[in-house]
Amino acid sequence: TTPLISIASSVMALSGSFVLALLFFFALSINPLEARGPFDRLARKPPQRTAAEGICASSVRIFGYKCEEHDVVTQDGYILNMQRIPEGRAGAGDMSKRQPVLIQHGILVDGMSWLFNPADQNLPLILADQGFDVWMGNTRGTRFSRRHKYLSPNQPAFWNWTWDELVSYDLPAMFDHIHGLTGQKIHYLGHSLGTLIGFASFSEKGLVDKLRSAAMLSPIAYLSHMTTVLGDIAAKSFLAEATAIIGVAEFNPKSGLVGNFIKFICHQAGIDCYDLISVITGKNCCLDASTIDLFLANEPQSTSTKNMIHLSQTVRDKVLRKYNYGSSNYNMKHYGQALPPAYNISAIPHDLPLFFSYGGLDCLADVSDVRFLIDQFKFHDADKIDVQFVKEYAHADFIMGVTAKDVVYNQVATFFKRQV
Repeated sequence: TTPLISIASSVMALSGSFVLALLFFFALSINPLEARGPFDRLARKPPQRTAAEGICASSVRIFGYKCEEHDVVTQDGYILNMQRIPEGRAGAGDMSKRQPVLIQHGILVDGMSWLFNPADQNLPLILADQGFDVWMGNTRGTRFSRRHKYLSPNQPAFWNWTWDELVSYDLPAMFDHIHGLTGQKIHYLGHSLGTLIGFASFSEKGLVDKLRSAAMLSPIAYLSHMTTVLGDIAAKSFLAEATAIIGVAEFNPKSGLVGNFIKFICHQAGIDCYDLISVITGKNCCLDASTIDLFLANEPQSTSTKNMIHLSQTVRDKVLRKYNYGSSNYNMKHYGQALPPAYNISAIPHDLPLFFSYGGLDCLADVSDVRFLIDQFKFHDADKIDVQFVKEYAHADFIMGVTAKDVVYNQVATFFKRQV
């Protein structure tokens, strides 16, 4: 059975999929919406700064920092691009004293999403100046990680994965690479999906022997109260399943069938998707207009449709489980049980130092969901957990906010420095 047939077979068992598939075909038949959203904007406006020569060249060295490009191969053959900023602008000092930090981006973006502001506002550069050996990950499917030992991105098999594979293959490959070069335990920092795969991985304890601490910004694991209008409609109306059924393995929001259908959803729901960031993440308080322009010139990135299905399942099912193949028979084949195994976040070692920071206006990492997540750590060592609540912040403020250095990043650096 081919990967796409397997995906389609699993989602056909889910009620409502066919209805959305019909809507999808209808969307393709109507005239394009007025060219006012970021998808069309990309076609009209030359980008100010993109990563054509790589993230180091475009977004790190231009600020006067050393930067290295690294390639890492996962056990299932994907070739992932990473960046290393080994020192701050003032120099390295004793490299043996510089603790490594792995910074992991969220869904539909890549590592460049941390680097759209001036140097003194960008988290990777701030941490490098504060004495850390900074690494940025780029998960499979993003523009510099669209490589595989045997597969091409044009093949559906290339996109046969979900965030389960990011947990099982991508994070371990990155951790092994960093640990092998530095010989040190690693601080982990995730945002959004980067927190989800961190929680899932650490709960299965495969990486904790190489882990020093973890900082989670806009943490997501439970999405029951997600209030982002577009995301909620897409999840509940089976957007990802519809694209899988008609054979779209790559979920690319910027062009083609997926982009047209997102426009259609905006139109049907009466949503102004011109400000797509706010529609998806909530009303961000602290984004600069030039930063948003850079973001729209470089993001969003592709992921797999199967990954979007898995995230939709998390929203709808209100449980953090491995990918559901849609029938007990398919699940038995993959897992040996009728339902996919659940990730047990409370199994994360109770002495692992953890830092949480979440926002009061975040529509993806809703306050109720984050507090339910934090409650899963009620038996965690009290002196090993720090929680920060930023009332005015939404989802994107944590990666691009002009005030994030003072509000969040300095607190993250202080937290890391305490973990000797």
